[in-house]
Amino acid sequence: MAESTEEDIKAPVDPEVEVTVMKRIGNKPPIEELLYYANIQRETYTEGHDEKGMSQFTKVLNWADEKKKEHSVNVTVTPLELDDTLSEREREKLNAHRALRTAGWAAMFYLITTDILGPFNAPYAFSTVGYVGGVFLYALFGIGAGYTSLLLLYMYLRLDSDRYPVRNYADLVEVVAGPIARRFATAGQSIQLIVIVATVILGNGQALFQITQSQLCFIVSVLIFGLLGMCIGQIQSLKSVAWVGSASVYLNISVILISIGFFANSPPNYVGANAAYGLPIDPPAPIEHVAIVDGTLANKVNGAMNMVYAWGGMMIFPEMMAEMRRPMDFWKSIACAELVIMIVYVMYGIVGYSLQGQYVLPLAYQGVSKYAWQSVGNAITLLTVTIAGTLYSNIGVKVAFMVIVYWAVAFVIASSIPQVQTLQGLIGATFLMQYSYTFPFAFDVIVDATKGDPTYVPGQPHKRSDTWRDISRWKRGLFTGRVWFKWMNFILALAGAATACLGIYGAVITIQVTFANGAATSFGCAAPV
Repeated sequence: MAESTEEDIKAPVDPEVEVTVMKRIGNKPPIEELLYYANIQRETYTEGHDEKGMSQFTKVLNWADEKKKEHSVNVTVTPLELDDTLSEREREKLNAHRALRTAGWAAMFYLITTDILGPFNAPYAFSTVGYVGGVFLYALFGIGAGYTSLLLLYMYLRLDSDRYPVRNYADLVEVVAGPIARRFATAGQSIQLIVIVATVILGNGQALFQITQSQLCFIVSVLIFGLLGMCIGQIQSLKSVAWVGSASVYLNISVILISIGFFANSPPNYVGANAAYGLPIDPPAPIEHVAIVDGTLANKVNGAMNMVYAWGGMMIFPEMMAEMRRPMDFWKSIACAELVIMIVYVMYGIVGYSLQGQYVLPLAYQGVSKYAWQSVGNAITLLTVTIAGTLYSNIGVKVAFMVIVYWAVAFVIASSIPQVQTLQGLIGATFLMQYSYTFPFAFDVIVDATKGDPTYVPGQPHKRSDTWRDISRWKRGLFTGRVWFKWMNFILALAGAATACLGIYGAVITIQVTFANGAATSFGCAAPV
């Protein structure tokens, strides 16, 4: 328990800076109240667990816990029965929230690996930047994603409680930047999820088009999976999705191994590459694979933004944590998923690019010339990609839309930009980079700024010694506590934003070039492969 110091007692009392307990920041209470109830929540997670099993997590959390520092945060934590402070309606909502916490870390591992949509664009990404750029960028994005995933977990555990649950990414953004930023975050997440579902519809449409040997109009193939998504999107629980998500992971790995065998025994799909990129097929050019690709900046950047897909699931991590029995175990899910993703993506990217070179397709398993072999990969991935779409629509509907409208909008987007690689590049730059790397760095700034305030006690008026209009509060926020940690996050956020701007430029240019050279048109019967 943090103790009140003499400095706390003598803190200046100014009516202009008084903040009562019930005053809201948008829909959230003051940061002190959130920290207070989150501290109590974390204590409940330790109940019934042996100290040895909790030791590693406790060390990490103590490093982040302001109570352990020289300048303690002024949040008094006292044991209480939380239910006694709630109304009957609030108690019902609390019990409903607790009932959702049923998933374990293993289920979340499967959801994370399902969430990444499969590594089938990795060979294409390598074809745009070469072996050196591919390995380096996958490793760089992976390290950054692992770090920001732990930042998300750190923020979640510091803020989540039964009384004030953190349900999505926008809840975290609101604490840092207020209700207006929350609206932008919610809108951005909704758009991102819709467009990702659009790539699911588009990829499945391409697969069905190949299976029918071009006998079915491409726009009809896409429409079929839009309608199917409206039905399967009725699944409401992430735990239910996790049951099929585990099967999806193993099916994706089987497609990788099968397609590698096909690559080694079949020439590339020259016709598909001609439709996608306009590459020569009569006669085809020799297969090329180099360490560093000598291509346009826009094409390289678009390839790099496709790599972001390997690590682009952070924006739905808070939803996953919210359904876990013990959210602090989420780091196990992250660690296992990061390891699997890194090995699978890099291995598949290198092998696929080595065997097919510049003719590799955006969905690599579609890049074999024999129809029967194409159909094997297409048939399996129809299931796995649909499962991933179900996961995203499950999250997306909770954020903004009804299921039918959600999949209908995704269908329109998929039909408007019928090229998987360019659509994925645009999503990666516009959204995935922001939610994965341009992370809000201001959380510690806000918490450290409370060090000069009187101790917070629930149920009593709380007064702050100054406001954000005063230099003193900014000085405490920016230059006390882990200063290096805050500024490192700020630099990471700037780097992510700059890379995203470059990625948007590359994606737009690549979309223009692909429409000019490719066979597919918006809402047309011609397929992009």
